[in-house]
Amino acid sequence: MHNLIHSNLGQTRSSQHGNHLLLTPDTFVRTALPGMKGCTAVVHVGPALGAAFVQYTAEFEQGGELGETSAQRFLYVMDGAVTLELSGKRSELSVRGFAYVPQGEVHQVTASKISRVAVIEKAYQALTSHKAPQAIVSTEDAVVARALNDDPDLQVKCLLPDEFDLDFAVNTMVYRPGAALSQVEIHVMEHGLIMLEGGGIYRLGDSWYPVTAGDFIWMGPWCPQWFGAIGKVPAKYLIYKNWNRHPLSATR
Repeated sequence: MHNLIHSNLGQTRSSQHGNHLLLTPDTFVRTALPGMKGCTAVVHVGPALGAAFVQYTAEFEQGGELGETSAQRFLYVMDGAVTLELSGKRSELSVRGFAYVPQGEVHQVTASKISRVAVIEKAYQALTSHKAPQAIVSTEDAVVARALNDDPDLQVKCLLPDEFDLDFAVNTMVYRPGAALSQVEIHVMEHGLIMLEGGGIYRLGDSWYPVTAGDFIWMGPWCPQWFGAIGKVPAKYLIYKNWNRHPLSATR
């Protein structure tokens, strides 16, 4: 009886298919990545699943450090605060703070308190006609929101500039209760998405999933996708997509 009380009997909302993945916190497995100190990672997606990028949540103890990477890196603080040391400068990132670190830039990320940070890493695809991107350190609060498809109930903030120097984009999207995408999207880009607040229903492929804050979603290229917000509070997520490169250059 004791085991039955403490077991979920194999039930979970998590689901993995060829063109999409839903990971819910009850199935998260934590591991230490090389170079981490006082920090563990929940690896959500990576090349082992066919993705052309890696996304994980770094969970820091106070004073914990992130390891190195051979790729470009994007950081978004979900809880707590971290210090980024880059090019001889120290920047403090608190909740909703973010940073883009170009590939090859030596840097250090240290938590000033218990923290959770969304981390995205991707090998950079250079264009001979464009210069290498520069580091960016900012906060979501400084980014102006715009209505998606002129719908005031669906607000988007583009955290990275839409320039060909950069080969991916990261946005936050906020849906007022009852708001939804105006169409089912099917496209060449892949996505990594982490729910930050609220919840709703996500269509992925031919499946429909209830999702809530803390859930992670990966969408492969041409995966049918749609979202509608449900509940009494707005739904918000952070979403990655590969961007600004010709499909023939895809590394996936």
